[in-house]
Amino acid sequence: MPARQRRLLGAAFTVVACLGAQALVIATASAATASDEVVSRGVTIPAFYNPPATLPAANGALVRSEPLPLALSLPGLDGTLPGTATRLMYKSTDSNGRPVAVTGAYIEPSADWSGSGPRPLVAVAPGTVGQGDQCSASMGLEHPLVFNSQTVSVGYEDLSIYRLLAEGVAVVVTDYVGLGATDRLHTYVNRVDEAHAVLDAVRAARSLTGTSVTAASPVGLYGYSQGGGATAAAAELQSSYAPDITLSGTYAGAPPADLTSVTKAIDGSELAGALGWSLNGFLQSDPALKPLAEAHLNDAGKAALTDLSTMCVGDALLGYAYKKSTSWTTDGQSISDIIASTPAFQSFLDEQRIGTLKPSGPVRLATGVSDNLVPHAQARQLAVDWCAKGADVTYKPVVLPSVGSALLNHFAPLLTDQGDAISWLTDRLAGRQATSNCWSMPVQL
Repeated sequence: MPARQRRLLGAAFTVVACLGAQALVIATASAATASDEVVSRGVTIPAFYNPPATLPAANGALVRSEPLPLALSLPGLDGTLPGTATRLMYKSTDSNGRPVAVTGAYIEPSADWSGSGPRPLVAVAPGTVGQGDQCSASMGLEHPLVFNSQTVSVGYEDLSIYRLLAEGVAVVVTDYVGLGATDRLHTYVNRVDEAHAVLDAVRAARSLTGTSVTAASPVGLYGYSQGGGATAAAAELQSSYAPDITLSGTYAGAPPADLTSVTKAIDGSELAGALGWSLNGFLQSDPALKPLAEAHLNDAGKAALTDLSTMCVGDALLGYAYKKSTSWTTDGQSISDIIASTPAFQSFLDEQRIGTLKPSGPVRLATGVSDNLVPHAQARQLAVDWCAKGADVTYKPVVLPSVGSALLNHFAPLLTDQGDAISWLTDRLAGRQATSNCWSMPVQL
């Protein structure tokens, strides 16, 4: 990308607040007059996100697409910066083997790919954004900041997407199962649903016409936090679910590989609302768990799950920060205690464990050593498990001091390591070989 275009792209970030406010006006001012439009916390979800009754047979097949206006964009010499976006709906398969519609977005970059060979494609798996449809990453590209009396949504994943676009990498981002698409609840941290959504996003991007992506384009995966779990699971399931996709590299940052550990850590934290999203997702994936949960939840707990089901991260921080799940149960037990004492719940969480399969292709796993929200120890254990299976793992402990806030301890490595993570991934896309450091795990933090 010419220096002038890079400066323009940098300038675009300085107007995100203004553009976000404009996006809010658009999002909340449009009247929900059509019967197929949904309103979530005062935000109209466009009719595009309402899936049809019948889906295509093939995984990754496009259901529909339309131009997606990027709020954060500028005119450039060779087209709009950072690129041209398309909103997507594509078919996937959920963890129960049933067809499901997933939404997302593809962005064709304006910048040239500086590496050799065809332009690469990276599937971005978003970090935790919430469970309301208005929180979806594809809507975040159009409306990077939504703030009204009912919801607060920030499209923070736009930063990683734009950094990849600046490198000349085509990007497809998934909204995951049930996030954006209005027919069901988001199955938060369901490893199979997320992995399938990521891999089928690659297939959907490949099927678009008029793009520079071809079947020969190298493919990479990028994700942090929830997204790190999604890309880690996708790398594990690629060989069985999507053998038509060859992974050149996968970045999995702060992956929630062991949900038993993670659910304990988030309880009572700033992001305690994520515990509600997790439980909601479990019950959406396996309705047989619902009566077990209802037997333990009091009225406050049931109301919290309903409330959280339409919330974004900002809403959960304002409404449920530091909330302890003991206040949601009839007998004062925590959700973690109930899970541990209920075989069906524990079995479900055990099935979500990432690390039981060898991932395909080289993987870079990063985790903040002070992360106590998505605990460092369980993420490091994932690297150990993968190394034991002979995987090509580049393990990166991000050494930052604890600042006393679990949320900041988790979020800071995302920012400090992002440049190195993208450089590592673009090296793999350019054909440069990774060097595993599994041999050093015994002495790594």
